[in-house]
Amino acid sequence: MTDTSEQNRNQSPDSAQESAARRSTRRGTGGAATRGRTTIADGVVEKIAGLAARDVLGVHAMGSGISRTFGAVRDRVPGNTKSVTRGVKAEVGEVQTALDLEIVVDYGVSIADVARDVRENVVAAVERMTGLEVVEVNIAVSDVKLPDEEDDEPEPRIQ
Repeated sequence: MTDTSEQNRNQSPDSAQESAARRSTRRGTGGAATRGRTTIADGVVEKIAGLAARDVLGVHAMGSGISRTFGAVRDRVPGNTKSVTRGVKAEVGEVQTALDLEIVVDYGVSIADVARDVRENVVAAVERMTGLEVVEVNIAVSDVKLPDEEDDEPEPRIQ
C-alpha cells in the first residue's frame, strides 16, 4: 500500500489541484450563489418601477384617471399607505421582465423626452436591484396635467 503523502508528492501541481477541486465538489462546497433559487414577485418589480418612474421630471402622476380617483379615496383611509404600484404592471419570468406603465405628464414637457427618461430610469433601477433583464417598457400617456387643473389628490387639511 502506498502512502498518500508520497502519492501527492509524485503528482503534478495541476493534478493535485484537480483532486482538490473534485474533493470540494463532492463535499458540496461549491459557490454559495449556486445553491438554491431566488424568485422575485411581480409586486416587487412593480414597486421599483413605480418609484423610478415617479422620479422623472415631467411625470405628474401614475395610472389612469379612474385608478387615481379610487387611489385618492383609498389613501384617505386611516392606516392605508399610498400605492406606489398604481399605473404599473409587470410580468416577471426567471431571468427577464416586461413592464407596462401608465403615466400623466405635466403640460409643456416633451412627451417623447419624458417617456425616454422614464424608460431609462426604470430599466436601470429594475436591472440594478433585481438582476433581471428588462426586455421592454411600454408607456401609455393617459393624461396631461394642465397648470390650472386641481389635483385628484387634494391637500390634507392637517399638516
